[in-house]
Amino acid sequence: MIYGLLLVVQVAVSIALIALILMQHGKGADAGAAFGSGASATVFGAAGSANFLSRSTAVLAVVFFLNSLTLAYLAASSPEAESLLDQMEMMEEQGDGPPDLPTDGLPGQESEGGAQPGRPADVPD
Repeated sequence: MIYGLLLVVQVAVSIALIALILMQHGKGADAGAAFGSGASATVFGAAGSANFLSRSTAVLAVVFFLNSLTLAYLAASSPEAESLLDQMEMMEEQGDGPPDLPTDGLPGQESEGGAQPGRPADVPD
């Protein structure tokens, strides 16, 4: 259950990181503002947006990396599930094989008369 919760947190933090990074302006954005472009006026103010967005990005990046390490640790420490074939082989070795299933009328199985179901007895294979 904790693994699923951490996985949901990982996806949410990833989406938030993508949104925050795309909201930040690059180094070339200040050059456009110097020539009269109105790009420097933002919701957070001229200098406040850089501080708020960069600090938020740093905090989310730390949460992302810690969450990634925790998920990796949980995945590595969980016991590996055996395949169904391995489980069947172990059951056969212990004498607890799978129950015998009826094969009457299954395609490819021979019936009592020597012919396959659905095929006449005189047709060669």
